[in-house]
Amino acid sequence: MTDGTRERLFGYEHAFEHPVTVGIVVAITALLAVAPLLVLVLARSGKISAATRSELLRRSGSWAVLAPILVVPIVLGAASTMLLVAVLCVLSWAEFARATGVFREKLVSGLVVVAFLAQTFAVVDHWYGFFVALPSLTVVVLAIVSILPDRPRGYLQRFALGVLGYFLFGVCLSHLGYWANDRDYRPALLLVLVAVELNDVFAYLWGRTFGRRRLAPNTSPNKTLAGALGAFGSTVVLVVLLGGQVFAESALDTTLHLVILGAIISVGGQCGDLMLSSVKRDLGIKDMGAILPGHGGLLDRFDSLILVAPATFHYVHWIAGIGVDEVPRIITGG
Repeated sequence: MTDGTRERLFGYEHAFEHPVTVGIVVAITALLAVAPLLVLVLARSGKISAATRSELLRRSGSWAVLAPILVVPIVLGAASTMLLVAVLCVLSWAEFARATGVFREKLVSGLVVVAFLAQTFAVVDHWYGFFVALPSLTVVVLAIVSILPDRPRGYLQRFALGVLGYFLFGVCLSHLGYWANDRDYRPALLLVLVAVELNDVFAYLWGRTFGRRRLAPNTSPNKTLAGALGAFGSTVVLVVLLGGQVFAESALDTTLHLVILGAIISVGGQCGDLMLSSVKRDLGIKDMGAILPGHGGLLDRFDSLILVAPATFHYVHWIAGIGVDEVPRIITGG
């Protein structure tokens, strides 16, 4: 392992060299400090009800825990970022498996977890060929393993749920971990995370202010067309403004490319939210879990990120490259 690779994986000395990293960390810290005070001020002035106040305070408390858990590993180094993503993949699969009942299929569930570990190995090794080959190879093995119980009834369900869970969490989310193989991964990942979360906020604010026509009333009754369009425009503007600094002097540093990136984040985020809403409606449940007060489960909070992760990764990789200047296969030595 070269000194440069070791520093990228474990070094934190240059964590705040990029101004966008500094700005986002400072902004998140300030928001976490101000949010509870703002809620209390609104409650005392009669702008919100006691029930709304309690709900907002619960959500603020959850974010006070979630934000450091997400931001600190990204700042500390690539290795901690990869570990964070791997843990998020496994916990998301656990919620999905429990909600759908596929956890009862021990062979399928075990293989999915093994595939997650293999995906993480490819990420840490910076072995792109293995990383992109694993999905098809895993589907082949899942198809075989799903035969082994010798129960034709239910084959399609256990196989399909295993593949779906693996792709959504093991494949899609792991792209965020692979992104950490890039020298300037910190501002890029923080931009994606902030843009995805603010995309949800923009949709809520535009929807509450101008929303009339429902976007998908049977899937998510509270979402409106105005909210979706307002979030789209606001997120694109945000990505263009911040992306110009994050991707300065790269092939991605054009208004057109940044508009497309912002559009991918906004559309992908909203579709990811609707996708999980469809899953929950199909299962007849309100939340995928209860680990986060005011939010439900991890999937209820990070559903918008699932489709955004691979879409943004490959777009940025095609245009500007991700990790192309870093040493590949640092473990296997290819």
